[in-house]
Amino acid sequence: MENFFSVLGGMGTMATESFVRLINHRITAHKDQDYLNYILFNHATVPDRTAYILDPSQTDPRPYLLDDVKKQNLLQPNFIVLTCNTAHYFYDAMQAETKIPILHMPKEAAKDLKRRHPEGGKVAILGTEGSIKADIYPKELRAEGFEVLIPDEKLQSKVNHLIYTDVKENDFINSELFLEILHDVFTTYGCQHAVLGCTELSLVNELTQEVPYEVTDAQSILADRTIERALAQRNH
Repeated sequence: MENFFSVLGGMGTMATESFVRLINHRITAHKDQDYLNYILFNHATVPDRTAYILDPSQTDPRPYLLDDVKKQNLLQPNFIVLTCNTAHYFYDAMQAETKIPILHMPKEAAKDLKRRHPEGGKVAILGTEGSIKADIYPKELRAEGFEVLIPDEKLQSKVNHLIYTDVKENDFINSELFLEILHDVFTTYGCQHAVLGCTELSLVNELTQEVPYEVTDAQSILADRTIERALAQRNH
């Protein structure tokens, strides 16, 4: 197979399925050959990224992720897509293991938000505690000139419940809690923007019928950049 990319997913699996569904549905296809060539690594047993970031005595996910990159080196995809936001804490170490470019989801989301809102504004970061502590999104957004809201304990507890209890543990799309969180962000905390920096939140956003708030869905943006890059390389 030529002109293919690889998806490093499984963190979590349902969120990875959501990403793959996005890229498949956004392609204008009239026959099998119109779809993209890709290989999916659904590495579901990678140790929890947030657990390690919050407590380094927990199992380090890095050896698992670096081994995944080494295996992808053998296949030589055109590029690698990392679908877990929190795993971007290890991005530099992963990229150092390969000459194959790894798309950087937080950077792409921040650039897209800046393109759509050059005036800046106050942005809420919604994601795991690990990604918040790791400064993955705040760093990229501040570099683009945005004011960043870090969730307080009350807001973060709602986000945690949605990610871990509802989606990861029970495969439950809790749209009611999702909309409550967004209401808090835009009304109580006075934000102009919200970035969904967790693929479980992207999954809930995708499957919630009406979202009356403008959110920046990092996974959706990553899907668009993936398609653009894959089609450009196919047509090169």
